[in-house]
Amino acid sequence: MIPDRHLHTWFSEDSNEDPENCIRKAISLDMKDIWFTDHYDIDFPGGAFSFDADRYFKELSALKEKYREKISVHIGVELGLKKDINDKIQALINKYPFEYKIGSVHLMDDKDPYEREKFDMTDREFYRRYFQTALECLENCTGFDTFGHIDYVVRYGYEKDKAYSYEENADIIDRILKHLIENDIALEVNTAGLRKGLKYPHPYPKVLKRYKELGGEKIVMGSDAHTAKDIGADFDSTLTYLYDLGFEHI
Repeated sequence: MIPDRHLHTWFSEDSNEDPENCIRKAISLDMKDIWFTDHYDIDFPGGAFSFDADRYFKELSALKEKYREKISVHIGVELGLKKDINDKIQALINKYPFEYKIGSVHLMDDKDPYEREKFDMTDREFYRRYFQTALECLENCTGFDTFGHIDYVVRYGYEKDKAYSYEENADIIDRILKHLIENDIALEVNTAGLRKGLKYPHPYPKVLKRYKELGGEKIVMGSDAHTAKDIGADFDSTLTYLYDLGFEHI
């Protein structure tokens, strides 16, 4: 199975999983690599979603050595993006040798989209505001390899994808996709959408088709697993989905 490049452990605020269990699961799936990408969201409200980076590297480096004959363990991070924290992001990634960095948007207007009730707007307004926020973050933050779950916000809409339209947001989404292509940032295909009640992984088909039309080729797959059992979840069906859309290399 192709490697999973997006997963979380007990170093993330929203997971209780032992990293060693993740490695064993990946080995059982015949993965040759595994990429840990625990949450590091600088200035998240309440101080949540960050970890002790020294301990993170110490523990994962020990596991990297322990399992080096069976699988290559990579120490990455999922950076929570905000338009005004690029200096802090650079300080973090310059200090620690992360092997892989996902940039993701987990906040809009300093609130978590997971708490949908805090946003007094329709789903369509909710989604559009998220894409506007994502574009602002991308235009002001640098230093990451991949942009995570571009239409993540749809997980938390009251009507989910019933209110989601690429066409209604094409002006913003196209600018996001062009930015990724021009800056050699990969687009993540994140299978967690399928586990969150959506019809497709992130991004939805029209977004992926548009990415390809614009010349985008860098696709990275991740499960966004927060438990070991979800590592590699829906990878086979998602590969077929991508090949059907015309992507030949993942």
